[in-house]
Amino acid sequence: MSRRLILICTLGAVAGIFVIPLNPVNSMILRLAFLGCFVGAWIGYTTLSWKRKPLRVAALILPLLAAIPFILTGGKIDANELRQDYVRRMAEFEGTKYFWGGESSRGIDCSGLPRRALRDALLAYGARHFNGRAFRGYVEQWWFDASAKALGEGYRNYTSPVGITGTIHEMDYRDLAPGDLAVTTSGVHVLAYAGDGRWIQADPGIRAVVTLDGRTGDNGWFLTPVTTHRWQLLAQH
Repeated sequence: MSRRLILICTLGAVAGIFVIPLNPVNSMILRLAFLGCFVGAWIGYTTLSWKRKPLRVAALILPLLAAIPFILTGGKIDANELRQDYVRRMAEFEGTKYFWGGESSRGIDCSGLPRRALRDALLAYGARHFNGRAFRGYVEQWWFDASAKALGEGYRNYTSPVGITGTIHEMDYRDLAPGDLAVTTSGVHVLAYAGDGRWIQADPGIRAVVTLDGRTGDNGWFLTPVTTHRWQLLAQH
């Protein structure tokens, strides 16, 4: 493996660390390119350092150390703690511009908002509790995209139905918990319950993330029939 190719892979891997979190578009191609550059750089440096034992050992051990958080057994995730952090992180996107396919502070769409917030909450939970299940959940959420329609259909068992249907303006909120999702029956849009009658969404009409009262807010999505769903990780057992 040439030094030039190793350098290119290294630059690509380093760039991916900074670009992917900020890139407004959730791109599988970008994720694959990042992983390819990372693996290519590791193979290249391992090859170059093979005759130097200390460097060879370091090159072989470092990936194993990086993998430790993701192979930890981890206990049951505290749904209440995770929910609070998840809802708080959604609120932090208030005012972020709407961008179809986006999952970052530079632009985010309706399904990207709850997915990105839950993903970040899982990573933080894993770091606080050394919980491998949370770390693995973060990686799964990062790798597998899910549209509003997919969330409403229980894609990869991410969500399960709450059972409340109707319109946000008229339906009963009593059995909803903060963080629950309302997916339009057409599957084109998703909103998240923020608690106290309020709903947060990346609204393509307003072109931004907004939080409005579901009973009094002047928003067309509140008059659209929806089904409600709860993240499996947030379900109480």
